[in-house]
Order: sequence, then structure tokens, then C-alpha cells
Amino acid sequence: MRIGIAGTGRMGAAIAGRLAGAGHDVAVWNRTAAKARPLGFPVCSSPSELAERSEAVITMLADGAAVKEVYDALLAGEVRGKLFIDMSTVRPAVSQEIFSRVKDKGAAFVECPVGGSVSPAKEGKLFGFAAGEAPDVERAKPLLEQLCRRIEHVGPAGSGASMKLAVNLPLLIYYQALGEALTLLKDTRLTAEKIMDIIGDTSGAPAMLKNRGSQIAAVLAGKAPPAVSVDVDTIRKDLREMLDEARSLGIALPVASAALERYDEASRAGLGAKDCTVLPDFFIRARPR
Repeated sequence: MRIGIAGTGRMGAAIAGRLAGAGHDVAVWNRTAAKARPLGFPVCSSPSELAERSEAVITMLADGAAVKEVYDALLAGEVRGKLFIDMSTVRPAVSQEIFSRVKDKGAAFVECPVGGSVSPAKEGKLFGFAAGEAPDVERAKPLLEQLCRRIEHVGPAGSGASMKLAVNLPLLIYYQALGEALTLLKDTRLTAEKIMDIIGDTSGAPAMLKNRGSQIAAVLAGKAPPAVSVDVDTIRKDLREMLDEARSLGIALPVASAALERYDEASRAGLGAKDCTVLPDFFIRARPR
């Protein structure tokens, strides 16, 4: 299949590589073309060119504003009958708006934000929260199954965005909770590696910790952070999306609000582009309140 990938950040690049490895004819577009060329795929000059050459287009973009802007260009030409899949993490209203615009052009739209980061994307082990009309989701499934270990059709457009925000919220807050937990161990003689090994084998560990506990331990021990999988500024953006969505629903998220304040501090301290595994260490080292 001729597939276009719009947005070749860490996740978009991993998805492009995975699909190319499965035998698809992949082309890409990125706002900064120079960052896309090293991937080795044909680089389109515009989103509209990408849509023109592709049977299906996957978008993986930074935020709702970027999604709206890029879809303006993707839908500028004749796209009737094409399939668009948005995997960005955005608020439900953005997905609902894009769904209506794509359908008005006679094309199919599925939103499918995913659980998982770069490594699962490369291995086809993401969790896809698909939303949209049932026939469109079924049409997208053969493609999504090459990227995801599990796909759930969670409802109409907007439902996937809601599910992704809900799934991510406890995980993003966990970095702050873990940092607080580690302060209780400051007077023990255990190594960071042993502490994380113990916590990782208890009910105090989410699935994420089993994969990334050793990386957090390395940072706690004073080693350099790992290669970026999810950076601190992306976590901050996602938490703001969650808080904005909650406010639109008349709901308060006090724990998420408090965590965002600390992550804002981490970004101001120069950690915004660092991998999220630096956050527990930052909490320990930051000036106590």
C-alpha cells in the first residue's frame, strides 16, 4: 500500500520504519524537511503532495493546532476515497472536527492515538484506541494491526482521544509519585539499582516501570539519561490537554495540576528536552517546598 506519514518526530519515524519493513511504499512529510531526509524515504514538499500520492495517510503531530493546520493542507486537493488515520494525542473536539472535515471530502477518517513509545512502535506492539465509524475502523485495521499488539474500537470520533488522555494521566503523574516515594528512602544504604528492582517487583510499579526502571535507576545513580523516548515537554503538553479537557467538562484534576507545576519547574531547569526518566531524580534534587 502507498502510505504517507505526516510528522516524522520520534514516533512518526518509528511508525514509518515499521510499515516500510512490512513491505509498504512509504513517503513522508515533515515541517522541517531536513529532519525527515535521513530516514531514507521519499520526502514530499507539502502535506497536499503527500495526500495525493498516498492511499492512506497517518498523521502523528505535536498538538491540536498542528493537526488542524496540517489537515488544512492534506484536504486541499482531491482526496475522495482515501483513508486518514490520526495518531496524535489531542483533545476530543479536535478529532471530532477533523472527522467532519474528512468525511465532507468523501474520505475515511479514523483517530487512533496509541499507548506505547518508540520501542513498541518499532516492534508493532502499540495499543491502539481506534475511534470513528465502524466500516472505516475495519478498513484501517489491517494497517493498524501491523503497528499494534491490540486495537480497541472505543466509539465515535473523539472517543479515542478521551481514552488516550485517561490512560496517560495516571502514568504521567506516576513520575512525580515515584520521586516522592524515593525521598522516603534517602537514609537507606540501598543502591538506586536495588531500590528500583524492589519497587519494580511490587504493587507500587506500573507496567512502565518494568521496562524503564533500570533507566530511572541509572539516572538516580548519576549517569546520563537514556536516549529520549518521551521528553518532559511532551508530558507537560499532554497534562495541559488533560486539564483543559477536564475544565471543559466541569471537572477538577487536583493531582494532575500539582504534577504539572513540578514538571513546569523541571522544564524551566533545562530538562524539557530530556527523557521523562529524569523526573524522579529532579524531584529529589530540587529545592524542597
